Amino acid sequence: MGRRPTAKPAGAIDPSVVPAAINSDQAPNANGRARAELSFENQSLLGALFGQFDANLVQVENRLNVYIHARGDQVLIEGTEDAVARARDTLMTMYDRLAMGQDLDAGAIESLIAMSNEPTLEGIISGDTKEPPIMIRTRRKTIVPRSATQITYMRSLARDDIIFALGPAGTGKTYLAVAQAVSQLMTGSVQRLILSRPAVEAGEKLGFLPGDMKDKVDPYLRPLYDALYDCMPPEQVERRIESGEIEIAPIAFMRGRTLADAFVILDEAQNTTREQMKMFLTRFGQNSRMVICGDPRQVDIPGGDRMSGLADAVEKLEGVEGFGTIRFGAGDVVRHPIVGRIVEAYEGMN
Repeated sequence: MGRRPTAKPAGAIDPSVVPAAINSDQAPNANGRARAELSFENQSLLGALFGQFDANLVQVENRLNVYIHARGDQVLIEGTEDAVARARDTLMTMYDRLAMGQDLDAGAIESLIAMSNEPTLEGIISGDTKEPPIMIRTRRKTIVPRSATQITYMRSLARDDIIFALGPAGTGKTYLAVAQAVSQLMTGSVQRLILSRPAVEAGEKLGFLPGDMKDKVDPYLRPLYDALYDCMPPEQVERRIESGEIEIAPIAFMRGRTLADAFVILDEAQNTTREQMKMFLTRFGQNSRMVICGDPRQVDIPGGDRMSGLADAVEKLEGVEGFGTIRFGAGDVVRHPIVGRIVEAYEGMN
C-alpha cells in the first residue's frame, strides 16, 4: 500500500504512513467552492467502498451536501471547503477500514460522517500514533469506535476496575462492554462472564410469564443475549452458558456472592434501587471488572430518579480511584441517524 494524506485544511495536505488513498488534493476553484481529488490504490476495494449502485457515495453526498463523481479509481468531491474536507476524510477512513478487513455498512458510514466533524478523525480511529489502533477483537468481528466518546469508553474498559457508562439507547454502552468481556474471556484474562440486569417492566404489566425461572427472566435479558451472539458463534455461547463460563441472570441472583475472576456487566442499571446497587457493587472480587450501564433519563422503578441506585452510586463514587465514568449524549447514537434526532427532541423537552 502507498502513502496517504492526513486530514488537513484545504491547501495543507501532508502525507503520513497510514496506507489508504493516494494522490489527494483539495483547493478552492474560481467560484469559491472547494474540490478534492482522491485516487485509491487497491482497486479491488472500490466496489465495497462505493457500494451497490454507488449507494455509499450517495449517502456521503446527501449527509454532507457535496457532489461526488467517481470514475475508475478517481473520485472528485466538490462543495464548501468544510464539507469537502469532511467528505474526503470520511471516504479515506472508509477505505482504510476495508483495507483492514473490517465491515462497512450504512451504520458505520453514518458514524464516520458524524465523527468527521471531530478535530482529528484519524485520532478517533487510531488513537495516539504511538499506541496501537483502538479496537476490540472477538471471534466474530473486530470492533472499532464509532464516536469520539466510544474511544474514551473503550480505553476505560481496558483500564478501569469499575466503569459507569451513562447515556441514551443506541450509543454502544452495553454492546462494547459485552465485546470487551468476550475478548477477555477468549484470551483467558477472566474465567467467567456474568451479565445481569433488573427484571423491571418498562411501563407495562406483563403479568405472570409461563415456564421455569429461566423462561420467566429471559425476556428481560434478551438484549444481552443479542450482543453475545453478535460477538461469538451461537454454539459457543450455548456451550459456555451450559458450562457456567457465561452466566446471564437478574440482579436478584447476585446477592450473597463474590464475583472473582469475572467480567461483570449490569445493564439497565437506572432501574436498580439504592440497596440493589450497593449489593451489586460489593460483589466485586479479585481480578474482576465491572461495567454498569444505564440511561438516567429512563427510570422505570417507583419513585423515579430519586430512588435510582445508578444516580446515587455515580454521585458517591465518581472520581474515586479505580472508577471510570463515561457520559454519552445524543450525538453519540450510532443507530439510524433518526434515533439521534429522537433522543435530542426528547432531551430538549426535559
